[in-house]
Amino acid sequence: MKIYLATDHAGFELKEKLVPFLLAMGHEVADKGSFEFDENDDYPDMIAEAAREVSAANSADVRAIILGGSGQGEAIVANKFPNVRAVVFNGQYEPKDGSEVPDEIFLTRSHNDSNILSLGARFISEETAKRAVREWLDTPFSGEERHVRRIKKIEEIEKLSIS
Repeated sequence: MKIYLATDHAGFELKEKLVPFLLAMGHEVADKGSFEFDENDDYPDMIAEAAREVSAANSADVRAIILGGSGQGEAIVANKFPNVRAVVFNGQYEPKDGSEVPDEIFLTRSHNDSNILSLGARFISEETAKRAVREWLDTPFSGEERHVRRIKKIEEIEKLSIS
């Protein structure tokens, strides 16, 4: 699988640790920056480059992992592109009342066929990020009719917003 990576200064250190991790998993990695720590860089510049690639490919074999402080702004940028379904991960929610919640990463892939994972580098550890990335890459889209139907509706909304 080809994986595009992009980050601003807030996720730079974590991105640098994910590159060898992804290569060791056998993925092709394309780094869209940032290529050095610059506290004055602007995440839309790098994130748009990765999202543009995923959008143009529109293939299950092309995904991106983007990083920022919270991952929220990065996902907003990525989701401006057609064919992109970017999701944010800042760590699995653990409710204080003891109730069980579904595995967020699993659902983003199996139900939503997410193709960009946005990580909040200020919220998660390197190990949590690696665990999330591995699960996200290894979880297939279920292909269930209800999920396919919903993704088609999202695509229709994209078409309306472009015209």
